Amino acid sequence: MNKQFRGGLYLALAAFIWGMAFSAQSEGGKYMGPFAFTAVRSLITFVTLMLFELVGTRSAKRSPQAGEAPLSAYIKVGVPLGVVMFAATALQQLGLSIDPSTAKSGFITALYIVIVPLLGLLLYRKRVTPLMWVGVALAVAGLALLCLKEGFTVGYGDLVTLACAVMFAIHIVAVDRFAGGLSAPRLCCVQFGVAGVLALAVAFCVETVRFADMLACWPSLLYVGVCSGALGYTLQIAGQKYIEPTIASLILCLESVFAAVGGWLLLGQTLTPREIVGCALMLAACMLAQLPEKRTAHEGA
Repeated sequence: MNKQFRGGLYLALAAFIWGMAFSAQSEGGKYMGPFAFTAVRSLITFVTLMLFELVGTRSAKRSPQAGEAPLSAYIKVGVPLGVVMFAATALQQLGLSIDPSTAKSGFITALYIVIVPLLGLLLYRKRVTPLMWVGVALAVAGLALLCLKEGFTVGYGDLVTLACAVMFAIHIVAVDRFAGGLSAPRLCCVQFGVAGVLALAVAFCVETVRFADMLACWPSLLYVGVCSGALGYTLQIAGQKYIEPTIASLILCLESVFAAVGGWLLLGQTLTPREIVGCALMLAACMLAQLPEKRTAHEGA
């Protein structure tokens, strides 16, 4: 098995795990409030990654190397990232608690792929290609077909999930800007720890947190905490070592497709023909957002 094929396989598996996580989140939302669920899943991911880090360090008997980033660097970057991660995951869970359609949530969340280049334009004056603007138009059209109700109103759950997509886009831009030179698993530990603590604090303020509710949905919590959080993240990092970023993003777009398939197979959810067309347009927009711009003849010379 060559490295490129293996990398693609890792990314496809990550997309599958993340897509199926929408069904687990939808089920978990029947028993726990969105902030309590977000808190427990984040802390499970934190503990899992911490254990892997400790076991890996001990087995390798590795001591800190010269030039290795200190703990303060991880805190400086990881805490703000954790705040953004908390907002993104909590909004996603809140959106699913309002509208449990995993397909809609998956495709709306995937719009972060379209939003990231727009943030680059607004924050850093990065040029947006004509193809990217076509993707934005398709995304808006797909979002309208998927979310607009009679009277041209939009469901509150859809707006919350759209806000979640914006927060995920901000997180990606921030990681690209500030996380260079830091160990990805360690940074992930810090940000999930921060996200878990923040979500737990909010949950105790606005929700009723009961251990019995956690036990009632423990399979969902374990799946999103261990598989979606720790394993999915590890597969993404491993896969991107062998795959070009553009191709990697296209493969990860399959997350939204798997979210729809998971909702249909596991929860018996269906979409109307109009919603299916909306999903197709949004998937096309996400793919267009990642296609490289064609170079002219003099550029290639």
